[in-house]
Amino acid sequence: MSDISAGAAGRFTFPGTSISVNRMGYGAMQLAGPHVFGEPADPDECRAVLRAAVELGVDHIDTSDFYGPYVTNRLIHEALFPYPADLTIVTKIGAWRGDKGDWILERGADFLRKSVEENLQHLGLDRMAIVNLRMGGPADDIATPMKVMRQMQEEGLLDHIGISTVDMNQLQIARDIAPVVCVQNHYNLVHRVDDQMIDALAADGIAYVPYFPLGGFTPLQTDELNSVAAQMDATPQSVALAWLLQRSPNILLIPGTSKPAHLRANIAAAGLTFSADQLRRLNAIAGLVP
Repeated sequence: MSDISAGAAGRFTFPGTSISVNRMGYGAMQLAGPHVFGEPADPDECRAVLRAAVELGVDHIDTSDFYGPYVTNRLIHEALFPYPADLTIVTKIGAWRGDKGDWILERGADFLRKSVEENLQHLGLDRMAIVNLRMGGPADDIATPMKVMRQMQEEGLLDHIGISTVDMNQLQIARDIAPVVCVQNHYNLVHRVDDQMIDALAADGIAYVPYFPLGGFTPLQTDELNSVAAQMDATPQSVALAWLLQRSPNILLIPGTSKPAHLRANIAAAGLTFSADQLRRLNAIAGLVP
């Protein structure tokens, strides 16, 4: 039995699909070079991490062609193709990288279609299981690109649609156009703007996949988190991930790393449980951090 399956995290089935995954997944973003741009220092180690993740029970990998760009999808293909039958690979479209690594949002119909086609090519797939539409914030028009997503779904380029970096209004507009199986937004132990959204999605059985679950480019640093982790004989990162898993049963995690030791520490979070006092202390952290 895998480390994940032996833990308390359990599994999740995306709504309206036959796709069931362990709630502890893997995000491939950190396999690219510094600032998610260029080649990694050790491609062999990156491929080894991908293989180890699958061996440990990961069956949900999050990626995108704009990680690198093109680096993470190539590494995934090199390490894991032909893919295990139960592996779900989810990608994200709606942006590209400039020559200096800048992130440039774009959601025109031709660009979105080209992005899906390139992801399929680089991953060696005939169709994507789930594609996330990456938005830029609440002011962005989501209706027009969602109609493009629905069209590509009807054509068979992708099976299911997710959305990323959205608010409740955009979520409703998107769901009026096509079924949404997951939302990927910024959320973690100290950044909890989406509490209401998480609960609403849970009621409808829709997955919530937090990006920056460990703080992103500014890692979580709190004395209270460190104290709880020491009490549990666990890393602060594992505790922060375990807190997310207990927050709601529709939360799926995709922590990323290019190091095997970090991978095992992340996956160990699936087996952590909290006492009532530990949970109370962790729940209070958001009000203590500026």
